[in-house]
Amino acid sequence: MIPLNPQRALDEMKVLRALTSDDNGNQRVVFTPIWKKAVDYFTGKLDELGVGWRVDVAGNVWATLEGERPEAVVIGGHLDSVPNGGWLDGCWNVIAGLEVLRAYKLTGKKPPVTLKLVNWCDEEGARFGRSLFGSSAFSGFLDPVIVGQLKDKDGITVAEAAKAYGIDMTKAVEAKKEQKGIAAYLELHIEQGPVLEGLNLPLGAVLGTVGVERNLITFHGQAAHSGSTPMNVRKDAFLAAAKMAQEIYVIAERHQGVCTIGSCVTKPGIVTSVVEDCTITLDQRHLDATHLAAMWAEAQAAAKKFAAEGKVEVAFGDLWRIHPILFHPELTAFCDQAIVETVGKSHKLPSGPLHDAAEVCRAGIPTQMLFVQSLRGISHNKIEDTKEEHLELCVTAFDKLADKAIAWIKSSR
Repeated sequence: MIPLNPQRALDEMKVLRALTSDDNGNQRVVFTPIWKKAVDYFTGKLDELGVGWRVDVAGNVWATLEGERPEAVVIGGHLDSVPNGGWLDGCWNVIAGLEVLRAYKLTGKKPPVTLKLVNWCDEEGARFGRSLFGSSAFSGFLDPVIVGQLKDKDGITVAEAAKAYGIDMTKAVEAKKEQKGIAAYLELHIEQGPVLEGLNLPLGAVLGTVGVERNLITFHGQAAHSGSTPMNVRKDAFLAAAKMAQEIYVIAERHQGVCTIGSCVTKPGIVTSVVEDCTITLDQRHLDATHLAAMWAEAQAAAKKFAAEGKVEVAFGDLWRIHPILFHPELTAFCDQAIVETVGKSHKLPSGPLHDAAEVCRAGIPTQMLFVQSLRGISHNKIEDTKEEHLELCVTAFDKLADKAIAWIKSSR
């Protein structure tokens, strides 16, 4: 009997929460001391367990439990968070994965195939606006020049922030070498949405991740005195952006997708001046690639229309995009079976949020995710939570999924 202990994982998760949170939520933002504290806590646990680990050129932390065969099943997650984030997002994947790894280690025997656990570097993209840094370096879809030049709100570039933690952007793409020998990838995550709670189900098997189109829209008008400039002659960049804020809801409803303006920066940014420049970020998501492309085309057309109405200019910039991705059908079936064996009933659903699993999947590696219910469907918020009984159940189900994936790899190679 493998000595799995879900309560132990939950206890460790609570310790990590205490180490990395304040009254506003969790603060594990990438390339900061608190993020490093989380990584150190994780690697400390690996040291206690006697499992070797190393950091690759993109800042991903890899732990390896050698198996009887070299083919590897990888469990992944991320320790970074958004500012004022929830206590489970990302890091629960890593801590639960640690428990699965620990259970195999404590048997004193080698697993049938090699088992790896990875903490991906900067999944969230909250600081620089570009998600899945470490996993896209691994998949080969990272452009180090473009990404390295992205800046945070303080003007610090990705390249500068990463260098402070030993990462050379010019070498980050070499993380692609880590793909060698990986036969399957598994990721556990809180749902971050309301579907499972609405169905009164604790766990779900994930079909895949929606596609994402993420862009900058910059309106350029003319700065003018806020007291002496009549309303009808202003070239107000913010006015055009404000009209876009309404239009994205129309576009989302038309295509049954989702659209979000998450950031708005104005210049000169003072109370006594009409806005000359206004830059917004637009995040659009859909499970269908055709609809996703149409949503972005309609957003550009709307932006041009509102710019013309306001006698301002508009320009577009790429942030990041990824196509809709479906997970491996056999692994999805295994996940469904593991859930049924654990709680009696399962549900298959797509993932609206991005996950590192998407990058691993588009590297051609069989991939699967398991969701655990989120209370109120809320995430990226300090009130993010999941019932403790559900957290323990998902560790059990995830361990069963790992068993099935390992047996699958052993029998098919």
